[in-house]
Amino acid sequence: MSIGIKVKKGLDINIIGAIPAGVTPVEIPSATVAIIPDDFTGLIPKMELREGDPVKAGQPLFHSKLDETLKVVSPMTGTVKAIVRGERRKIERIVVEGAAGEPLKFDTATALKTPKAARELLLTSGMWAMMRQRPFDIVPAADATFRDIFVTGFDSAPLGWYQTDFTADDIKEIEVAVKLLAMLTAGKVYISRRPGMNLPDIKGAEMVDVEGPHPASNVGTVIAYVSPVNKGETVGCLSLPTLKRIGRLLLSGTLDCSTIVAVTGSEVKNPRLVKTVIGAEISPLLKDNLADNGQHKRIISGNVLTGKTVEESGYLRAPYTQITVIPEGDDKAEFMGWASLSPSKQSTSPTFPGHFLARKLFRPDARLLGGRRAMIMSGEYDKVFAMDILPEYLIKAIIAKDIDRMEQLGIYEVAPEDFALAEYVDTSKLELQKIVREGLDFLRKELS
Repeated sequence: MSIGIKVKKGLDINIIGAIPAGVTPVEIPSATVAIIPDDFTGLIPKMELREGDPVKAGQPLFHSKLDETLKVVSPMTGTVKAIVRGERRKIERIVVEGAAGEPLKFDTATALKTPKAARELLLTSGMWAMMRQRPFDIVPAADATFRDIFVTGFDSAPLGWYQTDFTADDIKEIEVAVKLLAMLTAGKVYISRRPGMNLPDIKGAEMVDVEGPHPASNVGTVIAYVSPVNKGETVGCLSLPTLKRIGRLLLSGTLDCSTIVAVTGSEVKNPRLVKTVIGAEISPLLKDNLADNGQHKRIISGNVLTGKTVEESGYLRAPYTQITVIPEGDDKAEFMGWASLSPSKQSTSPTFPGHFLARKLFRPDARLLGGRRAMIMSGEYDKVFAMDILPEYLIKAIIAKDIDRMEQLGIYEVAPEDFALAEYVDTSKLELQKIVREGLDFLRKELS
């Protein structure tokens, strides 16, 4: 069974460096991996291991300080090489050095028999921590009750890549994982997909065929069209790769933390797919594949809208399956600066020629191109905001910390990623995603 939705508001950003069709992933191992606690929003880490301790793939590295049943596990068998701490001894990352050895074996025999057993498997294997919930866009509490569960099956973000062909084994993994997730909700398990994807209807799931520009793939967009989140409700969210990983766990009894990463961007010589592991080193993935033009480059773990800036010596952030490399722009001298009328400048404003070249592939850099200023109520956000709320007024309510107004304007439905396009087109150059994240954290603290 399936339903169809068509997203009318949004924007596809055309950038040089997309993955060519028909590319086969290249396997590149990683000597070390790193897990960064900040990637698990809402979870305060407490270490279970020390530097030098041996660890198996699937073994917990740390758990939530507020609930020790909520765990984050190692994606690799080896040794805890380093626990890097920052100010006030905050854990910034845990580095695991790989070594030969067997992964941790999980007892999955009873996981599909009771909801309690299903929940325990997800918690102990670390798969629960790979999920998110609406409201607040955080790792769900260990005892969370889901109204529905939404699985994101594709990626419409700039240069995003997603699986379009599925084998019989893939379908088997997805079906068994859906069966387990269905035990955790009294509602439905929804899986979004693009028309044309070779993903058949999955037994036990409601398929959602989504058309339209980005943010068509955002789980918040799909939820808003299918069944919006109201106050007091909790909805579970996860990606299709995570769903498949749960299925492999159920079928094999071991946690497979391998992942396929899209290496994209205008500063990449040959955009390609790489099979590696969650938290892999960035440098091997980019080795001998960066443009030799002498320009400063920005490496992003994720896409240009929502990703995190990382160093070439850094690590792939856990939620992302994409690396984007674009020019930094700080070493570029351009006549008239941000006001340049060059047709190579990408813009949503009709003031610039690039606005009328919608199908052209651009090579944007990381410059702000303008200065931050007071919020301009121009209606710009509404043109790219796919959800049925008033984004400008919600942002003002968050800045004012007006809880009643925030609730009335739909704060429980949104996450920072839902404001990424609005941030891109914003004349005021406000950090909208940061504002929304701080607003969600403030609201959660006030209501707890």
